[in-house]
Amino acid sequence: MKHVAIIGYGAIARYVMTAIAERDGLSLCGIIARAGRLEGAQACAPDTVAIAGHVAKLPQRPDVVLDCAGHAGLREHGPGILTAGIDLYSVSAGALADAELYDTLSDAARRGRTALRIVSGAIGGLDILGAASRGGLSSVVYRGRKAPESWRGTPAEDTIDLDAQSEARVHFRGTAREAARLYPKNANVTASIALAGIGFDATEVELISDPACRENRHELAVEGAFGSFAIQVSGRAMPDNPKSSALTAMSMVDTLARLEDAIRIA
Repeated sequence: MKHVAIIGYGAIARYVMTAIAERDGLSLCGIIARAGRLEGAQACAPDTVAIAGHVAKLPQRPDVVLDCAGHAGLREHGPGILTAGIDLYSVSAGALADAELYDTLSDAARRGRTALRIVSGAIGGLDILGAASRGGLSSVVYRGRKAPESWRGTPAEDTIDLDAQSEARVHFRGTAREAARLYPKNANVTASIALAGIGFDATEVELISDPACRENRHELAVEGAFGSFAIQVSGRAMPDNPKSSALTAMSMVDTLARLEDAIRIA
């Protein structure tokens, strides 16, 4: 039996909880939540699951921790989990655009002789991108296209009247590092691409607000010594949270399922 703990209790975390309950070889041993939110976590968890503000306070030491809480959760809990020698899987790739946090987590993983693994999230093709990077990449371009309402509360509002928008507009051009910093809740995909490919400062990003969009569209175009490839993913949001990608939740479940597989696609 593999004991699993989850950071967070939002839409992605709840989806993962359901998947854990349906698998015989997995046991949800705890939920890690921020101080002041423990009661909320308790309300959505089975009575048998412990709730704590820190991994060390869980009665059962987990074999694996799944970060489903976002950048703040990874920043707060990641170093301690890794130092304790516990494998950590995260959906919060964008947090690693912070070079200081990247180094802190890397050092913690080395001390704990474990690893932080970023799940693929809302984009595909990262396996191809990673393999191609070994031979050299000349260009990695990501374009993210979403409906205007998905950009509310972001710097897009500084350049576009989202309420009156009638045609597609590019509101950001820059590097993956800049995108992850300015759009932490919308640009985890760019960070995942950067980590798999040529880094945060060489990966080009365009973010587009498009009133014709009904689903979030992710486009990736790559060129290098291997040749070239392009992919497009039109992803749907989770039914109970329009800001969370359904594919992100599914990618965490798939990663968890692979831990038990005797034969795996590397």
